[in-house]
Amino acid sequence: MYDRVAAPPASRTDFVLESIKEAILNGKLKPGQALVETDLAAALKVSKTPVREALKTLAGSGLVLMSPYKGASVRTVDAAMAASVYDVRMLVEPEALRRAVLRKADFSEAEQALEDVDDLARRSLANRRFHRALYAGCGNPLMVQILDGLRDQAALITVAGWGIRPTWDDEAAEHRAILAAAVEGRGDLAFELLRGHIRTFADRVTEELPDVVR
Repeated sequence: MYDRVAAPPASRTDFVLESIKEAILNGKLKPGQALVETDLAAALKVSKTPVREALKTLAGSGLVLMSPYKGASVRTVDAAMAASVYDVRMLVEPEALRRAVLRKADFSEAEQALEDVDDLARRSLANRRFHRALYAGCGNPLMVQILDGLRDQAALITVAGWGIRPTWDDEAAEHRAILAAAVEGRGDLAFELLRGHIRTFADRVTEELPDVVR
């Protein structure tokens, strides 16, 4: 279930955190699935302590729900969550990209992320990297911090949306157009293309996801 690599003791919690996060974002751990500390610790060959700390961090980023009665589980996405996350993204991310273009930021990481979409299991992770690479060079650390805070939840929504109706081919074409505009220095066009890209996906998932998941 996990793409495990050897981890030095000092980074064990980070290793566990990234392993569980990747399993959630590539769909190996499903929405609503229970996250049992003993099972995760055995699978990752670590003690329960780093697993417990990792689950707390993932709960803080919105990927995991913690219940005093049921324990931890992968968060299930609903339309209200998707609408909230994408509302903020639509307001902030296109402007961050426009500023990155004006600053002549390096978009090579975005280009590299596009090459990873052929691997089905890693599409969500590649999508997440691509979008961060667009706004990372905006020059405003607070804008980057806000968008970074939404990355995990946005990726979880993407996985849920693709599970209902795969649309990654259309989105990959949109990504290429956005990146081309950015690389060419056409900030206003990149702004409009990214805003349309975010809005199109948001409109679809908010219509197709359940209204509220309890």
